[in-house]
Amino acid sequence: MSQHDPIPEMIGTGEAILSLKQLIRRVAPSEATVLIIGESGTGKELVARALHDQSHRRSGAFVPVNCGAIPRDLIESELFGHRRGAFTGAIADRKGRFELAHGGTLFLDEIGDLALDMQVKLLRAIQERSVDPIGSGKPLPVDVRVVAATHRDLELEVQQGRFREDLYYRLNVLPVSTPPLRERKEDLPLLVEHFCGLHASPTGEQVRLSANLQAALSDYHWPGNIRELSNLVARFTALFAGSTIRYEDVPPLMLPKGMRGLSIEQLPEAEIEPAAEPEPNPIADLIAFTQGDSLFQLDGVPLKQKMTDFERGLIERALDQADGNISKTARILNVQRTTLIEKINKYSLKTRPEADGLVT
Repeated sequence: MSQHDPIPEMIGTGEAILSLKQLIRRVAPSEATVLIIGESGTGKELVARALHDQSHRRSGAFVPVNCGAIPRDLIESELFGHRRGAFTGAIADRKGRFELAHGGTLFLDEIGDLALDMQVKLLRAIQERSVDPIGSGKPLPVDVRVVAATHRDLELEVQQGRFREDLYYRLNVLPVSTPPLRERKEDLPLLVEHFCGLHASPTGEQVRLSANLQAALSDYHWPGNIRELSNLVARFTALFAGSTIRYEDVPPLMLPKGMRGLSIEQLPEAEIEPAAEPEPNPIADLIAFTQGDSLFQLDGVPLKQKMTDFERGLIERALDQADGNISKTARILNVQRTTLIEKINKYSLKTRPEADGLVT
């Protein structure tokens, strides 16, 4: 991953993810609505957040709404708000998501699940850039950029009368497609490494996957995409925290159905990279010295310098593990963030400044 990657939480180096990042960088500065289309679990909300963070609205709010998760009789109040006394239980004015996103981005996830009557009201709000809170006598102007997402085929939904054609064209100004995991298998090792760190045990223990288990993951179809991979690694961590696990170590019921029952001979060969020449490692030197290893060279370097080299090397390794993210590095080393920043400046170490500005 590039040290200066402006979208660091979208993990991968394959052609599909790099093309998506490039498209995000082009689309983000626009004020036009965006429609993100992709299967469940492919990271549509992550794309929406990246669009917001790369836009001129980044200082405003990013407000997500799952249109499929809110009951039909509450969705209008959720989106547009209501005034006190508008209906039974409305004991105070309540701002809707449009108003909360004023000056920022409103993310309408699972837009294909929105009822037809609400589609009409949503279309009007987007076109007129104003909303009518329930119980209010006048429209409320709002300045939001709308980003919508769906796993449905909206053109088919339009043909079958379940989605309004005019709303579809209003939303589909800038279409963005998220690739399924089966089309970006080259990114699996990086994703597995990321989720092993993300789901590490409270004591920091991570699972490690053997070559044949990695091969089994690569051979799988991944219908649940990245969300399924994340859940599987979390399961492995709960079962085998701190261990290196092989395919044959995992009980069949703990594997996805399409990954069960493989024989070791069926698994593809995993590529083996030639070992690199070892580089000087002050950490290994110090450990060897404390253990009385005769290979440790007493080369006349002062103890203070040895300790400085050790501290610098430890911070460099932690920064590399955290992909340059200062907050994550501080958690790995169990030090205050301000203390870590002082050390980083002292040793002139490289970090990625934008890393702390984005989510996972």
